Amino acid sequence: MDVVRASRLLSVLLLLQNRGRMTAKELADELDVSVRTIYRDVEALSAAGVPVYADRGRTGAYRLLGGYRTRLTGLSEEEAQALALAGLPSAASELGLGTVLAAAQLKLHAALPAELRRRANELAERFHVDVPGWHRGIDHAPVLAEVADAVWHARRVRVRYRRWDGSAIDRDLDPLGLVLKAGVWYLAARCDGSVRTYRVSRVDSLTDLGDTFERPPGFALAEYWRSWSEGFERRLYPDTALVRLSPLGRDLVPVFLGSVGARALRDTGTRADSDGWSTVELPVESGAPALGQLLRFGAELEVLSPPELRRRVSEAVARLRGLYS
Repeated sequence: MDVVRASRLLSVLLLLQNRGRMTAKELADELDVSVRTIYRDVEALSAAGVPVYADRGRTGAYRLLGGYRTRLTGLSEEEAQALALAGLPSAASELGLGTVLAAAQLKLHAALPAELRRRANELAERFHVDVPGWHRGIDHAPVLAEVADAVWHARRVRVRYRRWDGSAIDRDLDPLGLVLKAGVWYLAARCDGSVRTYRVSRVDSLTDLGDTFERPPGFALAEYWRSWSEGFERRLYPDTALVRLSPLGRDLVPVFLGSVGARALRDTGTRADSDGWSTVELPVESGAPALGQLLRFGAELEVLSPPELRRRVSEAVARLRGLYS
């Protein structure tokens, strides 16, 4: 018996054990095979002594007799790794681990006592993680699975990378870790002795250089990402503006400026004047983008300084008034 069929027979057995009763069509859909294949698999299980019983008729289905349970639930190495992405099925699929994750979860459920298995199913029915934002899905990154493999096996690679201006450059990288941020995959990799961050969707091609590397001593991906993110935010919002915010304007700051705006509010506190407005120093982008950033607040924000930014906002509002008067 080949390995693929053996794995599928175990999956059929575990599905019946976990769910109690399933039709041949349901099993076929779950395992992405034909109904005829399920018939053959069930016959093979019966021949091996597994007590599979078939209810006849239009509503017939398969089930295990007498509370039969198997303990053949050991996880493979890949399945154990995939469980780290158990709450992120779309991410697992992007990394090429979707089928492996499903098999690992099936084995894990089969190993649970009945009551814990019921509670786990109830939890899955009530909570779901959806990573991408509303206005964009997960970045399309054709070489993501190859990058993930290089990360896992510490393989040095050469990539053709598209920079923000569209130009391409070749880089030899030691891939250290992958981060999924708001639907976008980022690679932390060592290049020329320093660790840098690359957007995986901008990697046009990847070549394994046939060599392994030693990870930097003490490198922690989560800590690196936290530090890099804070630096990225500072570069994204290099300037500040002193503004007055209405109560609604304060509520809009985290919506429009994310964690950077929320941090500014925390640093400022919640003191308000007699009109309920509060003065806050907000991080803003450089040049023209800052104007659009602040105009989003409408009448819920007043720019106090710098004077040049206040003047530009005032002029923009005057132009708008002219358009709508």
